[in-house]
Amino acid sequence: MASGDFTRWLYRGGRPNAIARFVNGLWARIFAWGVSPDWVVTLEVPGRRSGRPITFPLVMAVLDGERYLVSMLGTEVAWVRNLPANGGRAVLRHGKVEPVRLELVPVERRAPILKEYLRLAPGARPHVPVDKDAPLAAFAARAQQFPVYRVTT
Repeated sequence: MASGDFTRWLYRGGRPNAIARFVNGLWARIFAWGVSPDWVVTLEVPGRRSGRPITFPLVMAVLDGERYLVSMLGTEVAWVRNLPANGGRAVLRHGKVEPVRLELVPVERRAPILKEYLRLAPGARPHVPVDKDAPLAAFAARAQQFPVYRVTT
């Protein structure tokens, strides 16, 4: 099984299986300590039903001085669905705790952000059907499928 096939298997149906949840939990703890590159963070969002904090390891793209988070699995993942219930408020962890607000980026502005995200996040490449070196038009054609959030403090 090729690595892209394995990665897709971990997230079959757009949701992490038990192995992916376990590994994500480990990475979320490590990234929260700040012992990774500064573009790898842990996002904490309260669950929309339980209110309990849920953590996710994510890659943060930085473009033109702005920070962005991308959902490699699309719109139906827990952290994306939990954001509106909390008014877009979340917490980033990377050696420090940073309360933030995540603002959805309009579809027409997502292409360059998605391209930068795929450059930094090789684990996301099997989920985003665009080659990381493709022209911006190819990213623009798929931008509707992948929510992108601007991180503000």
